[in-house]
Amino acid sequence: MPDATTIRDATPDDGSALAAIYNYYIEHTIITFETELVTAPIMADRIEQTTRTHPWLILIGGGQPIGYAYATRWSPRAAYSQTAETTVYLSPDHVGQGHGKTLFRALLDRLRAQSIHTALAGIALPNDASVALHERLGFQKVAHFLETGRKFDRWIDVAYWQLVLSADSGLSKSNFGSP
Repeated sequence: MPDATTIRDATPDDGSALAAIYNYYIEHTIITFETELVTAPIMADRIEQTTRTHPWLILIGGGQPIGYAYATRWSPRAAYSQTAETTVYLSPDHVGQGHGKTLFRALLDRLRAQSIHTALAGIALPNDASVALHERLGFQKVAHFLETGRKFDRWIDVAYWQLVLSADSGLSKSNFGSP
């Protein structure tokens, strides 16, 4: 883990700090397709709803939240109950320091402990840093959707990466990487 950081479960009380991190990406990037800034109460509600079933982790550095990662259920249909979509955000000042990898590994460990079989990640493109992070962790690109979203007056592609977390997978590791 990078120096002087800890990981803990997020709580609704973290809503303000995590909204501040996320709002940077809403306002300045195509990484999220949200276009309206998120308030602290909205973020607190999202944390409360998500943590009923899935992990939401927060990375603390220098006594302050510097990033977060969480998972949500891929789809409400019963057959998808062991598939989760993953998300990670870092404060812009802490990108490129290994924090994303540390935080994401902790999230994947928690998903494995919950017997989640498959982790999926949707990435708005281009986003070389996120693609590299996911591929370093063993994710494989499995889908590419052209011109799926529109933000800042331009069309944006979205691609999906997948990581099978269970050891009992029937997938060939040579085709899909190892967890």
